[in-house]
Amino acid sequence: MKKVLTLALALTVGSAAAQTAFVWPAAWTGEQNTANKRGGELRLSAISDFKTFNPFTSAEADSIPDRMESGSGLFTQDPRSDELIPYMAASAPVVSNNNKRFVVKIRQGMKFSDGQAITADDWITTWKIHTDDKVGSNSRDNFFLVGKPITIKKLDNYTLQFDFPQPSSKALVLMSYTPWPDHVFGKAYREGGAEAIKKMWTLATPPSQIVSPGTWVLESYRAGERAVFKKNNNWGDWNKDSRGQELPYLNNMSVRIVADANAALAAFLAGQIDTVPMRNADDLAQTKKAIDGGSLKAFLKANVSPQATSQWITFNWNKASDPAKQKLFRDVRFRRAMSHIANRQAMVQLALGGLGSETYFSTYPIFKQQIDAGLSAGAPTYKYNLAEATKLLGQLGYTKKNAQGFLVDKAGKVLEFNLSTNAGNTVREQLGRIFADEAKKVGMKVNFTPIDFNTLVSQLTAKGENRPFDAILLGLSGGDNIWSFGQNVVPCGTNLHSYNNPTDGKCATSQEQLMTKLYYQGDAELNDAKRRAIGGQLMKVEGELQPVIYLVGGNYHVAYNERLGGEFTANMMNAYYGHRFNALTFIK
Repeated sequence: MKKVLTLALALTVGSAAAQTAFVWPAAWTGEQNTANKRGGELRLSAISDFKTFNPFTSAEADSIPDRMESGSGLFTQDPRSDELIPYMAASAPVVSNNNKRFVVKIRQGMKFSDGQAITADDWITTWKIHTDDKVGSNSRDNFFLVGKPITIKKLDNYTLQFDFPQPSSKALVLMSYTPWPDHVFGKAYREGGAEAIKKMWTLATPPSQIVSPGTWVLESYRAGERAVFKKNNNWGDWNKDSRGQELPYLNNMSVRIVADANAALAAFLAGQIDTVPMRNADDLAQTKKAIDGGSLKAFLKANVSPQATSQWITFNWNKASDPAKQKLFRDVRFRRAMSHIANRQAMVQLALGGLGSETYFSTYPIFKQQIDAGLSAGAPTYKYNLAEATKLLGQLGYTKKNAQGFLVDKAGKVLEFNLSTNAGNTVREQLGRIFADEAKKVGMKVNFTPIDFNTLVSQLTAKGENRPFDAILLGLSGGDNIWSFGQNVVPCGTNLHSYNNPTDGKCATSQEQLMTKLYYQGDAELNDAKRRAIGGQLMKVEGELQPVIYLVGGNYHVAYNERLGGEFTANMMNAYYGHRFNALTFIK
């Protein structure tokens, strides 16, 4: 289940329970648990082992802290309207100072899994730690706009004041970060600073010491095998279904570590896990065959929506140890040639079984209005064209080939680079092989190697003038549909500005500077149509610069074991919100 699903919660507040309870409306599920069935385990999988239990040092999307964050945040989106509504907040914020100040009342009666009350101190401490550059939090960029901090002040134990340096269309999203316990992290931070935080909640930490604000808390972890979560009993005190019953209905959620996506599918088909992403037509065909043959009782719906993720290749502009490669990667002609080499149609057909689309921009395929705005603004697409790629590489001095058929420069050095992706993601492995095969057709040598996901993330997020990779094929998920550009991706100096991340965080080109300017300009625009128009201009610059080579976007398909109840109605399912809320899921 997707990260965005854990952030997009639903609520209605009944007058009798306004002070303590958050009521999940019946309309948010197509199959209500009217019999109040309880207990059981939601069985999931992951193709990469976990790196840490620590929410301040975790960078990967599918992490243990991410799983525990489900059921937290001041505001959340109603999937029927996309409207942001109060959740851990007791009511809508009081807005002043030209849409730059927000005063928020916190819902009283909420507790962490260890029974301690959740108060303003927990938000303040979490903000302080995330914004400490020495901690290295992946969320740090979410607390800054135009290089200036979003400041947070405690007015009393249950009131927070947020001050933004400029208006933000996604202000409520940015305010909706997870509060981690001050009585755990605050104490360590006050005594030992960033170094103390980085040493906390490692994989060696006993799960009994882990404290959660959300639906789940870690119960056990076996490296390379499984993580098991148990329900946070205190969460049910303030989260109720429409009949007043405590949530979640389930007792546990487990995540099995599998070797790769093929192993995950095999476990699903064997009835050992409850849901798995359908990657392509072959996955759908195997699942349908198992259902039709009677060996699997499952719900299957293909092509529900375009995906809310991206797949891309990024080149390292910070390679001081190899000035020739650095110069090559920074040349826009090289990157445009790489886009021409990417045979996206073959990728859609071979890796996705024809169920997907070519992509050329950072905006996810599901956000069609923003993509249309970019195309209307004249954002270019450098489509598959080996002749044009050859021409551009010739302009860079690669006009001759050696005896092996590889392009060489005047000194006889072969045009080559290393490309990595995360091992076990079979779709990305196939995308990489297709790209390497097409590159060979023009005489370019691409050394493609799948490696461990955590190692890959460490390389990608490294800062400095000599970062440890040539090129990486990866993807992004998360974000929101209000301003569909990454807060920690587009602006220079942010954590996932993947192609250029020097120590000083400075832009290397005027186009980067313009993209950064347009990002903040668009975020500050509160009118939806005007904001999309600015996004279109950003996409035009992005398309011309080609800082990242976007590849393909698959379609979103839904598959889950019929032992699960509590799914969305069919018209609510999509890649952005997923197909269910864990809190409303039950075992039939």
